Amino acid sequence: MKADSAPTRSPGGQVAGKTRWGWAVATFFGAGLGRPGPGTWGSVAAVLLWAAFAWRAHPAPHALLIALLTAIAVAIVLGVPAATIVEREAGQTDPGFVVIDEVIGQWIALLGSPADWRHGLIALMLFRIFDIVKPFPVRKLERLPAGWGIVFDDVAAGLYAWVVASLIRIWI
Repeated sequence: MKADSAPTRSPGGQVAGKTRWGWAVATFFGAGLGRPGPGTWGSVAAVLLWAAFAWRAHPAPHALLIALLTAIAVAIVLGVPAATIVEREAGQTDPGFVVIDEVIGQWIALLGSPADWRHGLIALMLFRIFDIVKPFPVRKLERLPAGWGIVFDDVAAGLYAWVVASLIRIWI
């Protein structure tokens, strides 16, 4: 065996015992490796991506909503299996560096928000509060198996944040 040979890869794209696509998605391309508070880093990355898209594309409000709904759907479809894979490969239950769930929840909290810093900040603060406090029935959703529990408690927290943010938008 040559010393400079490439690492052995399995058909699933694993290198050194890790499924690369799963880790990339689950950590939201490394945002979950930020310290302290990887969940907050994941949420901030989601808001920044939303803001960058809005700033660069200047979409109409309905186009921003459609783009956000599409991103949420894709993130759920990829995020549940990625979170399951990473949880298994890390040997931990709901590892903190898995932040695709925070990204999804944060994008849900941003639904319908005007693309400005004030609304982005309100959605960020509300989502982080609901994600940390986990009001009923959010905590119960954590009991779902593997990636389903990792992702869907944050979907619920995002829905709580979205409702409160929508009510705030009515009054301010």
